[in-house]
Amino acid sequence: MPVTTPSYCTREQAKRALDIKETARSDWQIDRAIQSAARDIDSQMNRVFYPTDATKRFDWPNFQYAYPWRLWLDQWELAAIPTSVTSGGVTIPLSACNFEPVNSGPPYTYMELRRDLPYSFGVGSTPQRDIAITGTWAGCPSDTDPAGLLAAAVSSTTATSVTVSDGSLVGVGDLLIVDSERMLVSNRASSDTGQTVLSGLTTASPSDVAGTIADGTQVHVNEVIQIDSERMLIVDVTGNIATVKRAWDGTVLAAHTVGARIYAFRALTVARGQLGTTAATHINASACSIHRVPALIKDLAIAEAENRILQEIAGYARAVRTEASTGNTRAPASASALNDLRDRAYTAHGRKSRSRVI
Repeated sequence: MPVTTPSYCTREQAKRALDIKETARSDWQIDRAIQSAARDIDSQMNRVFYPTDATKRFDWPNFQYAYPWRLWLDQWELAAIPTSVTSGGVTIPLSACNFEPVNSGPPYTYMELRRDLPYSFGVGSTPQRDIAITGTWAGCPSDTDPAGLLAAAVSSTTATSVTVSDGSLVGVGDLLIVDSERMLVSNRASSDTGQTVLSGLTTASPSDVAGTIADGTQVHVNEVIQIDSERMLIVDVTGNIATVKRAWDGTVLAAHTVGARIYAFRALTVARGQLGTTAATHINASACSIHRVPALIKDLAIAEAENRILQEIAGYARAVRTEASTGNTRAPASASALNDLRDRAYTAHGRKSRSRVI
């Protein structure tokens, strides 16, 4: 099942948490788990944690049983100050708007017109859909983390493959952002790093973990590389020496000859122009970033995905071994730790109910 909706953790993070080996058999299961976990979290938190650029329309606040200068956004929360606000087609300057809560937002859950300025809602012919706000909507800030550079130009708006410079910074399920375009990463494959083995890694020994290459800046810590048919996880780079964990992702330990090519998983399959953005061309070495999911939400997404995978493997009858006075026995696995994580995530990020002004 390919990744088609935003996820709050990546395939790689879920695998690392459970130490699941890379196989075609497990990929579809994990991709399905991280997507269903994200949608479950949306329901638990009563908000979403991915950004969408759009114009939302609202009735004039008097018909929301609120102060006439205040607009509650309800489930449509702003991830940043919007680009425009209109009422009845008339533009209201952003300087005349207060987006709240000012001290803890974004997300902004409501806006107010400044009462010291001559602007008001309801200037159109009907209160229905009187207010239009164009901006980025999400239940969290639209923050990003750096994800390296494009390793090649994207010369077409229909191309579905992009190559990045650092495979350790982006995974399957991430929202990749290049210029103003958002792309959803649905798969990944290996690409040539331009490096070869100069020494080391030439024996099929788990202790042969240091490989010398020509340019150590061309590989990165936490990046998965492949030499011949063996994959390795880079755990350290010192100068031109990369220290690795051998036989990674379920591959077989093997000897490699000097001069063997080194590949890294940097070729990404993407869905273009996602979440209100437009597919565009991008030049080589354009800066890349990924959408930052709040840490507790990412932790919960990994935990929910883990729970789904383990329960599915056990036919949703998962049990664990316990110690009892009569000896070893098995009992249903406790969900207390997962429930505690759910509660903490909801306390920090859940959208709470509110009382309207009557």
